[in-house]
Amino acid sequence: MLGSIAGDIIGSIYERSPIKTKDFPLFGKGCTFTDDSVLTIAIAHAIMNNEPYDLALRDFYRAHPHAGYGGMFQRWAQDEQMGPYNSWGNGSAMRVSPVGYAFDTLEEVITEAEQTAAVTHNHPEGIRGAQATAACVFTARNGYDKQQIRDMITERFGYDLSITLDDIRPSYSFDVSCQGSVPPAIIAFLESTDYEDAVRNAVSLGGDSDTLACITGGMAEAFYGGLPGDIEQRTLELLTDDLRKVTIAFRQEYC
Repeated sequence: MLGSIAGDIIGSIYERSPIKTKDFPLFGKGCTFTDDSVLTIAIAHAIMNNEPYDLALRDFYRAHPHAGYGGMFQRWAQDEQMGPYNSWGNGSAMRVSPVGYAFDTLEEVITEAEQTAAVTHNHPEGIRGAQATAACVFTARNGYDKQQIRDMITERFGYDLSITLDDIRPSYSFDVSCQGSVPPAIIAFLESTDYEDAVRNAVSLGGDSDTLACITGGMAEAFYGGLPGDIEQRTLELLTDDLRKVTIAFRQEYC
């Protein structure tokens, strides 16, 4: 899950100023964690403490209310009586990577990913995006090669992973939907040579950079067996104490 957080931080400064190159400072001036990291850590906290996902998401929102949440999520988080709002946005996919570590079978991961999504993103596309992302993380950490991962995602979730980053990049633009974010993020991972290259691939698409890199980063961490030490250290330094504490505890228990 630290790979997701690192991707979010690295991509944060390009969300509103997209780039179309892999040549950029890895931790550029002003980079910071966003709602992607906060809510990823909330899911990790819920898993470790057997806490309802909606409760954890709202609690972490209240602890970090200015992390850049979407308008509908803010409304939901502030109103404890509000139920899921049929979102197909990529928020369900950006926060789900802990599920890929905490459960023992692919079927459990897919089922639990739906639970993390459905408290807000109960649209079929929101659920599919979360499930596909968590399934990638799970299979990547359990020895599947990239072709096996590609085939599994195509067969189970129907995403077209046949196109390349070079095909996607020229016309790609900001897209907050799961269907417009998750396949490119998976392709960014599949075309990578290591963790850093995966994150650079995702940012270079020029879209919702922090979320793309967050989704890709979780998969890359699982596949490549962790993060380079300098990236791990810098990522942990940029978290607040409460977020760092949960992240370290989750990694010690599940990673």
